[in-house]
Amino acid sequence: MGKQIRFCPRCEWTKEMMEKELLKLEQYIEHIPEEDRVSDEEYERRLLLCDSCQELRGGLCGQCGCYVAVRAAKKAGYCPHIKAKW
Repeated sequence: MGKQIRFCPRCEWTKEMMEKELLKLEQYIEHIPEEDRVSDEEYERRLLLCDSCQELRGGLCGQCGCYVAVRAAKKAGYCPHIKAKW
């Protein structure tokens, strides 16, 4: 069997492992009850703001360690940055 190439230089994850994790996140977000989820437009707005933040670390918030895609999808979600962006 061939050697798997690490996808992340800082950890032992392969590309396949990362893809599986991203799929789990997408499925989790899809299963958030509609009444607890923001609109698609608000979700995209929040993600764009997170994308411009210096604290974003590979999909994780550098302030709290959460997956920003999950936090941005929830109505109860908020930006934990000292200068909250949303």
